[in-house]
Amino acid sequence: MDAIQFNQLIKSVKLGKLVGNARYLHISAFHEIPPELKDFIILIANALKIPAGDWNIIKLHTQQFRLSYLNYPQFYEDSYPALQDSITVDLEHKTQKKANYTATENAPILHRKELFISPSDDHYAEFVSITEEGEAAGLYENSRIIGFKKSWERVIHQHGYELVDGRLFRLSAVINAATPANNTIDRHKTAIQRQSLSSPMKALAKHSYLNGEYTVFDYGCGLGDDLKELEAHGIDAAGWDPTHRPEVDRFPCDLVNIGFVINVIEDREERIEAIHLAFELTQKLLVVSAMIAGEAHIQKFTAYKDGVITSLNTFQKYYSQSELQAFIENTLDENAIAVGPGIFFVFKDKLEEQLFLADRQKRHHNWKQITTRPTSSKEKFELVYVEHEALFKEFWNTCLILGRIPANDEFSDADKIKELVGSHHKTFTLLNSFFEDNEFAQAEQYRQEDLLVYFALSQFDKRKPYTQLPDQLQRDVKSFFGNYNNAIEITRELLFSVANTELITKTSLKAKAHLPASSLLENHSLTFHKDFIDLLPAVLRVYVGCAVQLYGELDDIQLIKIHFHSGKVSFMGYENFNDSPLPLLKERIKVKLAQQSVDYFDYVEEHVQQPLYFKSHYLTEDYPNYKKQVSFDKKIELFLPANNRYGIRLDALKMILDNNQMEIKGFRFYAKK
Repeated sequence: MDAIQFNQLIKSVKLGKLVGNARYLHISAFHEIPPELKDFIILIANALKIPAGDWNIIKLHTQQFRLSYLNYPQFYEDSYPALQDSITVDLEHKTQKKANYTATENAPILHRKELFISPSDDHYAEFVSITEEGEAAGLYENSRIIGFKKSWERVIHQHGYELVDGRLFRLSAVINAATPANNTIDRHKTAIQRQSLSSPMKALAKHSYLNGEYTVFDYGCGLGDDLKELEAHGIDAAGWDPTHRPEVDRFPCDLVNIGFVINVIEDREERIEAIHLAFELTQKLLVVSAMIAGEAHIQKFTAYKDGVITSLNTFQKYYSQSELQAFIENTLDENAIAVGPGIFFVFKDKLEEQLFLADRQKRHHNWKQITTRPTSSKEKFELVYVEHEALFKEFWNTCLILGRIPANDEFSDADKIKELVGSHHKTFTLLNSFFEDNEFAQAEQYRQEDLLVYFALSQFDKRKPYTQLPDQLQRDVKSFFGNYNNAIEITRELLFSVANTELITKTSLKAKAHLPASSLLENHSLTFHKDFIDLLPAVLRVYVGCAVQLYGELDDIQLIKIHFHSGKVSFMGYENFNDSPLPLLKERIKVKLAQQSVDYFDYVEEHVQQPLYFKSHYLTEDYPNYKKQVSFDKKIELFLPANNRYGIRLDALKMILDNNQMEIKGFRFYAKK
């Protein structure tokens, strides 16, 4: 067999894991490759006297006339098996190179084992579940740093996990001060050292609850690393732990965190008691979090009660997102608001809850400089205005933010306004007629739409009606809707309208004309940058908002796709979106509104890497490198097939560029020398 025939046969192989310029395949899948290639691999091994038991993975080099025989002796036993031996045969130069990794503690390891075997293999489903587990934990976010054992273990540790029985295990804090003598579960083994704030604490920080205004109690604080970080920022924080801080008194605080605690309690009634005790200490907000996993993962452990036992003799109860929310709400008879995978806010202060939810939907008005001169009929007010310009600018900006005239307690210098002009209403009237460019009508419309979206999403979440809203929202309701019943009725119609596919299609087509940037796939979908959510019509904001409430925060997402006919919303996250002219798709989340389910897809493997073409379609002119991006997009279009200008993968693009003797560096194209 010559090099040309060898490469042609390799190209016909579709099975196996493609990494760079090589395809990896387990020997058990040889029945699915061309017989000529299989016989050739065995022939070379026999000729070089490589024993059959000394290799089980073949590496097929796609660009060279080479074979590598790799030995992973624990391929089936270990979730991430290590390489023990390798023999690389250069068939062109008739040489071979051997390597042995038994003496090193940092051998190369395998991930995504299901790609190496046939889907008909009995182990296929098990290997898929191992991969899904790692994806859910976020371990594959940077595939370039996980190829060796030590770096892989470091990534696992940094994400707050440990390998137990070859599977990921989340280590966290515990509840009881002492383990009963008849209890064989070693709960004390579940506390770990953290290198940064835990994800529940990060959720609090993101929503401005760790600004020093609130007291914090960490219920089940483990080794107290979160507390050390909070105290370093001057936050009044304390914590209790049954093993590490049993002597600390448990006392009420504004914010209480019970983070990854209930999932290590093997007794369901004790879990319920733990949440109740934590909620009793809560004055404003309780944060509850637990581990999330699917059935395929759970079934691999030894079942114990409603959870599993690990080889460390620790208990773990895994939840689905909806199961955890239902458990919290049924236990506390309160609303549990998803702020991330496995993380929920439960508000004891209902006014604070309404403000939190309203702020999620609030568009922050960008105040503009007032430059228009007053009319001659307002000369008296002009003199007052010029002398107290800052005061009136602040008042006017408050009107724009609220979309209405502020009440006395909503403007800090109300007494000064009253002394200079009179009532807030009179001041507003003067200022409103003072400017030819009247911003207020638009601000009023924006605020009304914000409230419509807020109340509609409140109903989507099936939250209980409150007999009393915060004062600010009460004034909003009266000003914009007349009364609360009217607001609920109007927004109920808005919420139901998201199921009208004809309306979603029609509204999306209109939105395309008004958005600063977007991409429209005719009669199918509208895609846009998440920065433009607030510019959508109310019905589309609710449509997307429902999906956000099911999924969580959009921190790592850049693009959003509204599907017209299927009741779905997709969120796409790209690697290096801001700086790369061709950012690679890292993750795609598809939210099915009708089923209220969330599907996750990742694209970290090289053979499925999908670039974002024509990124300029989603950007505005003030975006960094916008002109460079436009120029780049015009040039890349010349190399893309006319019938598939958006969908070709990275490896296909590289092949096209290679055929044209071109390469991309930054935003420019260069001829290969």
